[in-house]
Amino acid sequence: MANLSGILPELYMGFSSLLVHKLRSLLTMLGMIFGVGAVVAMLSITAGAQKEMMSFIDQLGVNNIIIEAREAVDRNELQTIRAISPGLTFRDFRAISENVQGIEALTPRKRFKPGKVLPKTTAEVPMLIGVLPNFVDINTLKMVSGRFFTEEENLHSAAVCVLGESAKVNLLGFDDAVGKFVKVNDVWLQVIGILASQSGSDDVEGMQAMNRNNMIIAPLNSVMRRFEDNNSYLKDEIDGVYIKVTSGTDSIETASVVRAILASTHKDAGDFTVIVPADLLEQRRQTQFIFSVVMICIAGISLLVGGIGIMNIMLATVLERTREIGIRRAIGARQGDIIRQFLTEAIMISIVGGLIGIGFGFSLSRIIASMAGWSTVVTFSSIAIAFGVSVFIGLLFGIYPAVQAAKLDPIEAIRYE
Repeated sequence: MANLSGILPELYMGFSSLLVHKLRSLLTMLGMIFGVGAVVAMLSITAGAQKEMMSFIDQLGVNNIIIEAREAVDRNELQTIRAISPGLTFRDFRAISENVQGIEALTPRKRFKPGKVLPKTTAEVPMLIGVLPNFVDINTLKMVSGRFFTEEENLHSAAVCVLGESAKVNLLGFDDAVGKFVKVNDVWLQVIGILASQSGSDDVEGMQAMNRNNMIIAPLNSVMRRFEDNNSYLKDEIDGVYIKVTSGTDSIETASVVRAILASTHKDAGDFTVIVPADLLEQRRQTQFIFSVVMICIAGISLLVGGIGIMNIMLATVLERTREIGIRRAIGARQGDIIRQFLTEAIMISIVGGLIGIGFGFSLSRIIASMAGWSTVVTFSSIAIAFGVSVFIGLLFGIYPAVQAAKLDPIEAIRYE
């Protein structure tokens, strides 16, 4: 209680001193407000990028390897490539399956862009892809209704399909779609399942951008036997392979083996890309770390400027209150009391500025998210770090003026005009 009774008067004195010069106190706080706001906003951008990155990598599969065909865009390019390489084929798929160790599951992929679909839709026409039944396990897909197709349905080229969320809504509306039919080109397919919504699209260098929610997924044999692409002469036999390695297997090393096999059969034609999500994750982490350091340094400069402002105003305050300091010393105040008095004022500026800065940073992160389209996440740790640093800056830059005030000679201070 004795300590509290000693602190409360100092807090009251410090608060009263700030209120006496409201505008000056506010201008001094601006550095801390902008600094703390910048730290909160920058950390929220970093946290949002981290969350988006993890969601993106989870979507691709950390233990997965994806092979994408680089298909020709015209007949001349096709002839050049085919003179060297046969393109991505089922033979490549079998070679990988038989010669690469540590593979848990793999599936070829054949993709078509339908010319027409029924029911008609004003939205973008869904992509049709043919895969094996293990595609759902390789990509950790979840069903919201119905089921995925079976090995037997693939073996018999059954006219069945599974719809992504957007494809289901665009084609069949919001009612239950399981059991209904969609017509893709000239083939009717029965809907047996609906996939849960997935975030974003495959937007990686070397991969064709594909909205994972706007897909019609059918058995591979059904797609190969029932559909024909008008530009099939430009296409490889298959246009992709999804591979899932066993837990504990290094997917980056496995990808190197896959590249070596394909480079041999394709004679280094450069008509395929091997994407390793685990490698992408590491690259993005490094990029994000550099980005975070740069952003924190910029925000730190704002806090440093705020700290200099606090030191400047506190030195001016010491000069203004020289007689007050002399009188306090004359009636028994110790140097420690004077130091504590001025440090309290400096820290109060930091605390108030920090609290306003947190609100400013939260608002700033929302504005950035809405205007730039970036994902931002304001975390408790970002608020705690920004606020803690602001208080530390106030303490650090308030020490020198407080010590200068405590060193004043009482007699000279009382005489000061």
